[in-house]
Amino acid sequence: MTKTLRFALAAPIALALASCGSGADETGEIAGEAIAAIPAPDGTEWRDMVTVTDMDGYMIGNPDAPIKLVEYASLTCPTCARFAEEGMEPLVSEYVNSGRVSFELRNQIHGPHDLALATMVRCAADEAFIPLSDQVFANQQQVLTPIFENQAAVEQSLNLPPEERLVRLAEVGGFYDFFAARGLSEDQARQCLADTDAYSKIADNSTKQSDELDIQGTPTFLINGNHADANTWAALEPILQRAGAR
Repeated sequence: MTKTLRFALAAPIALALASCGSGADETGEIAGEAIAAIPAPDGTEWRDMVTVTDMDGYMIGNPDAPIKLVEYASLTCPTCARFAEEGMEPLVSEYVNSGRVSFELRNQIHGPHDLALATMVRCAADEAFIPLSDQVFANQQQVLTPIFENQAAVEQSLNLPPEERLVRLAEVGGFYDFFAARGLSEDQARQCLADTDAYSKIADNSTKQSDELDIQGTPTFLINGNHADANTWAALEPILQRAGAR
């Protein structure tokens, strides 16, 4: 087990919440001339195009969009959930679908329950990653309450062999029923959660990218590689417009 994975499995929920909402100061210059809308190929919409990137994120929209928006988010972060509630619909319909902006979601892991959820949203088709993530955000309190209320069982799950830890943690959290209602079968979810190589990669990428890109909290937004000083849609939209999405 890597040091990164050991931390991801051991990090307490209080630490996970402390990492939520801090964001980052703006770096570099985020400004540009107004960019005209870029039509999608005939019979398609940019919002329906999904690409798994070499940073292990899931991008929707024009792969060659001149404005590339990246969000580092934790599925357990209330501020990330607020952004999903307030910002995803206008972001996708007005900006991504224009072809000017692509949106990439990358997981930041804040504890073992977060790692289990990140593994499960990746377990279905690529096109389901962002919709499933949005479902977790929209029902975050429901999803996390059993974890908060059953800490002894959570701790016991983390003492199991590596291939059993997240499988049992998802049982404690009631995650199987939640995802089954959204199209991911329990059998498929259990297979994904038992794949130690897959969930180790998620945790390792989270830590590596945090160090390399100075991701200090969630949500953190990057626009063309520069940190945006925003953690809400109200703060982010004007920055996108300043970058040329207008």
